[in-house]
Amino acid sequence: MDIIKSTLLVMWIGAFSIGAVAQQSAKSWIRINQMGYAENAVKVAVLGSKSHDKLKNFELIDAITSRVVLKRSIGKNFGEYGPFTSTYRLDFSEFKSPGSYYLKVGDTRSPKFSIGSEVYTGSADFALKYMRQQRCGYNPFLKASCHPVDGYSVYGPMPDKTFIDVTGGWHDASDYLQYSTTSANATYHLLAAYRDFPAVFSDKHLSNGLDGANGSADVLDEAKWGLDWLLKMHPREDWMFNQIADDRDHAGYRLPHLDSVNYSYGRGTGRPVYFITGEKQGLGKFKNNATGTASTAGKFASAFALASQLYNSKDKFMADMYRKRSISAYNFGLAKPGNAQTASVLSPYIYAEGNWVDDMELGAAAIYQMTGEEIYMNQASKYSDEEKITPWIGADTANHYQYYPFHNFGHFELAKKSDEATRAKLIGYYREGIEKVWQKSKGNAFYRGVPFIWCSNNLTTSFAIQCYLYRKLSGDNTYLQLEQASFDWLFGLNPWGTSMVYGLPSHGDTPVDPHSSFTVLKNYPLDGGLVDGPVYGSIYSSLIGIQLKDPDEYAEFQSRLAVYHDDTGDYSTNEPTMDGTASLIYLLAAKENDSREGANGKKQ
Repeated sequence: MDIIKSTLLVMWIGAFSIGAVAQQSAKSWIRINQMGYAENAVKVAVLGSKSHDKLKNFELIDAITSRVVLKRSIGKNFGEYGPFTSTYRLDFSEFKSPGSYYLKVGDTRSPKFSIGSEVYTGSADFALKYMRQQRCGYNPFLKASCHPVDGYSVYGPMPDKTFIDVTGGWHDASDYLQYSTTSANATYHLLAAYRDFPAVFSDKHLSNGLDGANGSADVLDEAKWGLDWLLKMHPREDWMFNQIADDRDHAGYRLPHLDSVNYSYGRGTGRPVYFITGEKQGLGKFKNNATGTASTAGKFASAFALASQLYNSKDKFMADMYRKRSISAYNFGLAKPGNAQTASVLSPYIYAEGNWVDDMELGAAAIYQMTGEEIYMNQASKYSDEEKITPWIGADTANHYQYYPFHNFGHFELAKKSDEATRAKLIGYYREGIEKVWQKSKGNAFYRGVPFIWCSNNLTTSFAIQCYLYRKLSGDNTYLQLEQASFDWLFGLNPWGTSMVYGLPSHGDTPVDPHSSFTVLKNYPLDGGLVDGPVYGSIYSSLIGIQLKDPDEYAEFQSRLAVYHDDTGDYSTNEPTMDGTASLIYLLAAKENDSREGANGKKQ
């Protein structure tokens, strides 16, 4: 992920310059969720202005009849944020009539948007397109196979260069590395989405990803693709592999079925597969800081345990296989407590995971749900007390993937089966983390309290999920506006006024030039892919190898606070990620489900 191209000149294109794009005459903009708003949900837009005009009211206008249907005070000026000198929250939550509308403040109009119970319908299924496009082995988008001879072992108990069949799974991002930690997390999210919201998913694809129905929801087919690969990466009780390939992958643009990188085995003839040892690794001068196996092993355990529960009524043989692998993976983590990290050769950029008890908590909670054995409940509860709040929450910065996953699903899964006291404690942990973000958010009109570090959109997605899980456990709607603001941010309610998901919605301003070989070489769409998202101006200015290919259409919205480019040359903000998209699928499914329940009069 986050490809550093060795062929690019070291260059920083000024994030704060206007470049070749002339400033627009407009001085104010209304930012909306371009997906639209559910009838009974929070409905907020943000006016951002570069002027100090005195503003009194905003109007909600029917886009068909041009009739003003709601007029309200513009409310508090939240002041400066990013490129804007004045910002206002335009809250029209009270209006619930379905239809097409736009907002107006003075001469400033928003884009049109919809209000209705079906605004999110099909969006989770749409994002699955990106997951299928990321498949290794047979790729249904390309209708071709890639990396058929992976891989050759390193660091394992077997001799180096022993062939291990690990073909399959998903490419991590725009590069073709494959990580157990992100893949297991993605698999868990897909399985949980199917478990929690089965009605929102359709069956329009075969298990190989090609068009056709097979009697299984597409999201479960995609999860199964991940599970099949995880079984290869944990093929026996005492074997577990952490990644395939390394940053030697970053050798220029090419499509995956034409990958010819030489990892010392011959061009395109196989890639290294790293055994997870729990110790520092690195085949070049750069070494990671791994301290154990538990962070990866816990993720394996949770994915397999949830799979076993879901497959118990579908396929007893597979359910039993997943059960055994879940327990062996968990034991593999118990043997070496600590965090695993990815390894690199040419550069120091790695997934520098620094925590692990959250992974073991989720693993233990999932195994308890699978087996009913109290020892796992007790261990999960112990782990929950060791990391009450995911450490990035409330912080201003963190290393790349230092605290991963970006929300702790373990608290939710444990609380569902706990006694009242333990349940209340776990809900309190969620609330304490959310409150930290709320204290940072409530001072700005976007209600933004998530730091602008690499993959900020992934953090935003996870934080919205944590708010959702808290709301479902507690019944407390205190943070509903904060939850919705995080979701809205991803779909255009941000300073740049763009959705961060390729092709979603189809009628909106979405990424068109993501950092990807698919885009650069063939102009292929990356439908459903969630891009990394904005980073602090200070981060952007320190990166090497960035060279924008086109004039910056968002130049006047860049700031010292945060930078985002829809440009293939910006690997830091505009690269889609597989695991971020998998988390987004869970969030989209939750929102679609909420919309349906809201339309049916159920409590939100």
